[in-house]
Amino acid sequence: MSETQLQGKKVAFLVATEGIEQAELTEPWKAVQEAGGQPVLISTKPGQVQAFEHLTAADTFDVDVVVFDATVGDYDALVLPGGVANPDALRTSGEAVAFVGQFAASSKPIAAICHAPWTLVEADVVRGRRMTSWPSLATDLRNAGAEWVDEQVVVDTSGPGPLITSRKPDDLEAFSKTLLEHLAGAGA
Repeated sequence: MSETQLQGKKVAFLVATEGIEQAELTEPWKAVQEAGGQPVLISTKPGQVQAFEHLTAADTFDVDVVVFDATVGDYDALVLPGGVANPDALRTSGEAVAFVGQFAASSKPIAAICHAPWTLVEADVVRGRRMTSWPSLATDLRNAGAEWVDEQVVVDTSGPGPLITSRKPDDLEAFSKTLLEHLAGAGA
């Protein structure tokens, strides 16, 4: 993808204040930047968020926008990084769940990896959608009405906008590539 392919596109990365799997934040972020897009870090509180490499604290990242002040219309796509604690905390934030629900009602892509679909379940936007996740979420997703499959990357276009899901950090290359394709309009 060329460095200007996503020129003018803004991508919301929604995270809790801690527990974000660092690679699941930084790899898609880097892919968006390298394609000319503008990633924006949105969280439930101002300041910094704490990322992890599995269970070990890693880097901190500055929050650009608090979710309460975020507007779906300002962004071209939404990325939900995983990590166990991150989506578990996000799904207890009414503002974060509402933002995800509003995004799902738009025609814009949502990309969620690993444990991130927990937030989609809480927003009640997985019913009838085909998707993947970290394997331990399979029952949660099925109980919420999704069709769960064990694949590297799954794109479901049955809703208003494409839903892109992947299982784990090993899938990040395919996850990021698919996100960029949909942002550029090639994956639609």
